[in-house]
Amino acid sequence: MIERIDYSGELGDRESLAERLLGLGLAPAAALGRAELFARAAAAWKATHPGPTDRPTGFYVPGRIEVLGKHTDYAGGQTMVVAAERGFCLVVSARSDPLVKVVDAVRQEAAGFELAPGLVPRSDHWSNYPATVARRIARNFPGARCGATIALASDLPQAAGMSSSSAFIVATFLALAEVNGLAAHQAYQENVHDLTDLAGYLATVENGQTFGSLEGDRGVGTFGGSEDHTAILCARPGLISEYAYCPVRFRRTIPLPPGYTFAVGTSGVVAEKTGSAREKYNAASHLAARLSELWRHATGRDDPHLAALVAGGPDAAERLRELVRVAEEESPDRRDALIRRLGHFVVENEEVLPAAGEALARADLAQFGALVDVSQRAAEELLGNQVPETSQLAASARSLGAAAASAFGAGFGGGVWALVETAGADDFLQAWAESYRRRFPEHVDRCEFLLTGAGPAALQVG
Repeated sequence: MIERIDYSGELGDRESLAERLLGLGLAPAAALGRAELFARAAAAWKATHPGPTDRPTGFYVPGRIEVLGKHTDYAGGQTMVVAAERGFCLVVSARSDPLVKVVDAVRQEAAGFELAPGLVPRSDHWSNYPATVARRIARNFPGARCGATIALASDLPQAAGMSSSSAFIVATFLALAEVNGLAAHQAYQENVHDLTDLAGYLATVENGQTFGSLEGDRGVGTFGGSEDHTAILCARPGLISEYAYCPVRFRRTIPLPPGYTFAVGTSGVVAEKTGSAREKYNAASHLAARLSELWRHATGRDDPHLAALVAGGPDAAERLRELVRVAEEESPDRRDALIRRLGHFVVENEEVLPAAGEALARADLAQFGALVDVSQRAAEELLGNQVPETSQLAASARSLGAAAASAFGAGFGGGVWALVETAGADDFLQAWAESYRRRFPEHVDRCEFLLTGAGPAALQVG
């Protein structure tokens, strides 16, 4: 279902593979970087298969940048996203038993578990992600019991907002789906008709919900949406994609402004959705769900999420605010939190996103930058998912001449993107990094600064 590129060479042949990847929308340095990751993964795979073996299959699965749409997807809202030019490269081959062996060529660590419905993943270990995928596959597709050897390498900064966790989940699923022929299973064909369906399903693998007739389970412990998976599977090179959610729906694409690229600064403040930031992340999701519950109870309507109820009429948001103000079952602090959460959704989804998309479509970068500034302030003042480090990164990027800059991802740490002119991008990145490291020297060893274009979505190689 994802794009498959013909490649008959060895996945460890850096030069040959880099040349093949160049025509897919990756910049030369990014294509060479993917080829290097494939070489590392291929070497790790070969180390587990001494002697003659069948040729493995390769997958490239990128991270993503959320241009706009902070915490809107699980509330039925919309987002603007691109695929990053960094991500996971992995090679996979089938096994004759149900064991799944995952080798991380960068960490130089391995994990093993069975493709079984009773699997209990370790929530405190990186194997939580692939093991959660394996368990869900075993439960949703009872005939899928073919194990796999998966070797991978990634250059995505971890827990930095670029969706390393969702990319890991997508990558694992694609690998296990390939060796098990999941696309031929009746349950798959009845529920997954295209890439947007697949994105929606993989979001439920992560958050534990049910998708169609594919029953949910525990997930990885976060209650997020399908924005990340949609960007990873559906983004288009050189374009910013707009999607709406619950269910996933394509809106439009907007070209990345000519002569511009993305700079990304990761704060070094860990935003691990399965770690210390998980409860804060889930709290924002719970507040959105509670707002919808209050509305349905008071009005008798069946609007499933915030986007649907806000779209119900010009006064719907104000009516909901009044319902929250008089909700006796909520404490005063909780009522304030609910009102701020509603206020953020209205600003981000109803005011900023439509206007920013139009500004970008007509190449009005001044207006686009001003609207992104509104989004950043709303995240700080209403959503409350920013830390001093991400606020400083966004502000300093603008002061250094970025056309626009914003924190992105789950928040409570993570990173910031900045839209900058390609011609001066290296100088900007150096100045941005120096400014941040002077302000927050305690994060010098953990922060990272990089450049990326709008790259291609996930690919199968070979």
